[in-house]
Amino acid sequence: MYPGQSVFTQLIQQVSRYEFNKGVARYRGHVRLRSFSCWDQFLCMVFAQLTGRHGLRDIEVCLNSQRAKLYHMGFRGRVSRTTLADANATRDFRIYQDFGCHLIDVTRKLYGGEPLAVDLANTVYALDSTTVDLCLSLFPWAHFRKTKAAIKIHTLLDLRGSIPAFIALTDGKVHDVRLLDVVPVEADAIVTMDRAYLDFARLYALHRIPAYFVLRAKRNLCCRRVDSRPVDKSTGLRADQTIVLTGKRSRRAYPEPLRRVSFVDLERRKRLVFLTNAFEIPAQTVAELYKQRWQVELFFKWIKQHLRIKTFYGTSANAVKTQIWIAISAYLLVALAKKRLHLPASLHTILHIVEVNLFEQTPLFQILGDALLRTPPPHHSNQLNLFEF
Repeated sequence: MYPGQSVFTQLIQQVSRYEFNKGVARYRGHVRLRSFSCWDQFLCMVFAQLTGRHGLRDIEVCLNSQRAKLYHMGFRGRVSRTTLADANATRDFRIYQDFGCHLIDVTRKLYGGEPLAVDLANTVYALDSTTVDLCLSLFPWAHFRKTKAAIKIHTLLDLRGSIPAFIALTDGKVHDVRLLDVVPVEADAIVTMDRAYLDFARLYALHRIPAYFVLRAKRNLCCRRVDSRPVDKSTGLRADQTIVLTGKRSRRAYPEPLRRVSFVDLERRKRLVFLTNAFEIPAQTVAELYKQRWQVELFFKWIKQHLRIKTFYGTSANAVKTQIWIAISAYLLVALAKKRLHLPASLHTILHIVEVNLFEQTPLFQILGDALLRTPPPHHSNQLNLFEF
C-alpha cells in the first residue's frame, strides 16, 4: 500500500468489485438508479459499521465533512440521508447477502491453516444463534412474542480463525433446531451444539452425511447402556458409554448406537452429559470439543459490542437484513486485512485503531505499529539547550 491511500481504501481493496457487481446484476440492483449506486450504499454502510455511527443523519454529516476525500475512497454518488434510507429499504438485501457469502469463502481459505485448541485434523464447527430484540410497534414483521419482536442470527462458526461458515437470518419464532435442515456440513466435519439442537431425526441425517456431532443430552433421555470404557476420573470424566435409545420415537428416528460421555467441570462443580456419534476420538477430546462451542458465543458478543446490529437505520425487513449482512462484511474486511497485511494485532484492536484513523493516508501496518509501540522513539531536537554550558 502506498501512503496516498486512506485507511478506508486499504480495507475496501481487500474485496472484489467484480464479485459485488455480479450480485448487483443478479438481483437487478442497477435498475432505475440515477447517481447513488449499490456500491455507494455499501461503502456508506461499511463506514457506519467501522466508525459506529448512530443514525443516517450521523452518516451523512460525517461523510460530507470529508467531501474532498470521498472520490478517492470510491464514492461516486452524493451522500444523502433520504437517498441512503430509500436504498436500504428498496434494494434487495440478497445483493449484500451473496457478497457476504463470497467474503466468507475467501476469508475461510485464508484462515484454513489456523491451529485448533484440540488436536484434530477435522473441520470443527460451532452452531448456535443469537437473538436481537426489536420494538414490536416499529418491526411488526419480526414475529417473536405477543408484546415483543426479534430477529435471530443463526451462525455456523468455523473454529479455525472464528470465521462464520454459514449465516441465516430469521424472525425470532423460528426454532434453532430447524436450521439443521439447511446448514451446510461436509463429510467428516464435527459440529458442536447445545441442547436446543437435540432432534434425533435431524441428527441422524447429519450422521448419514457422514458428519459428527457433539451436544449435551437432556435429563429425560431414555436409553440403555450397551458397553462402557474405562476413564481417568482425575480429568473430570465420569463415564464413557455406548448406548442405544429406548424411546419409541427416538429409537425410530435414530436407530444406531450413540456415545454417552459424562463429565464433571471441576471448576464449577457441574455435571455435563454429552452425546456424540464420534467413537474414535478420546472421551476427553469430546469434552474439550464442547468447551470450544463457547467461541460462537464470543463471536456474537464481539459483533454486538463492536458493530451496529442492535440498533438499526431502517425499520423494514430489507433494511434490517441489509445492515446485518454489511456488518458481517465489515467484520470479514477487518479479518482479511489482518491476514493479508500481516497485521500484528487482534481484530478488536485493529477495529478501534481503524475507527479513529479511517481518513488517514498512511499504510495501515504503520499506523498499527505506531499504536502498539510501547516505548516512544528518542526525541532529537536541533534546538540548543539554553542551560547547556
